[in-house]
Amino acid sequence: MKDINIFCFGFGQVAKNFIKKLSVEQYNINLSATSRSESSKKSFNGINYNSYLFNSENFDQSLVVKLKEADHILVSIPPENQEDLVIKNFSKFIESSKTKWITYLSATSIYGDHKGEWVNENSKTNPISNNGIARLKAENAWFSLEKNKKVPIQIFRLSGIYSNEKNILMRLKSGGVKVINKKNHFFSRIHVDDISNILFKSLSKFKSGEIYNLSDDKPSTSEEVTLFGAKILNIENIEKIEVDQIKGEMLKNFYNESKKVSNKKMKSYFNYNLKFPSYIEGLNHISCNFI
Repeated sequence: MKDINIFCFGFGQVAKNFIKKLSVEQYNINLSATSRSESSKKSFNGINYNSYLFNSENFDQSLVVKLKEADHILVSIPPENQEDLVIKNFSKFIESSKTKWITYLSATSIYGDHKGEWVNENSKTNPISNNGIARLKAENAWFSLEKNKKVPIQIFRLSGIYSNEKNILMRLKSGGVKVINKKNHFFSRIHVDDISNILFKSLSKFKSGEIYNLSDDKPSTSEEVTLFGAKILNIENIEKIEVDQIKGEMLKNFYNESKKVSNKKMKSYFNYNLKFPSYIEGLNHISCNFI
């Protein structure tokens, strides 16, 4: 049984799914994580762990000891007010830690709008949303740490994440989903299980200073995915609205950008075959336990 001492900044669906994967692979897991709520001892998937307070105002000082002991660090906290809070508060401690693997989870919003064309890791980064701009600044901060302090860091740029718990089928069933009328608006997505599998692969095939896009094989329009989900659920006559009728800022930003995200580098380097190559396999799998 292999041992892993892992510190997770943020403990959302990706981090939790990764820990589950480590359990399945028979790892002996020493886990610490951060949360916006008060520090406490918690249990997840049969693993007892320390959850430490960390937000933009404050953090539990006792987490520093655990951080410096960690051999693996997963960072899934998004920037706040255009700042990466982990770099801001902990870069000095990370420099002197025992870590041999740091993964920063970024987002494909850093590419901005490419008019529906393909992007890869060498494509121009021209973010137009506040989130995309902040993500790119955070990436640069992490790579500055990698370059200047020789800290082992890789960056995963995640496409839109869906899971068995969070997906278009759930949203359709709860009502309120509308089809946005915008031709040739392409976006990419990836199932959380594939993210976990690639994270696991990277434990034994880690190369510092690298960036990988994590996406499936089939960039699609939102309409395509929504109508496929509606077909699975036998829902008809979904309301269609124009782009200028969108009210939410985040959704507006989503429709300002159109691109197809290439996963060739990720698949080639990690020699990985996607569990869910497209939303078709992913949603069909989810629907088996859904209806």
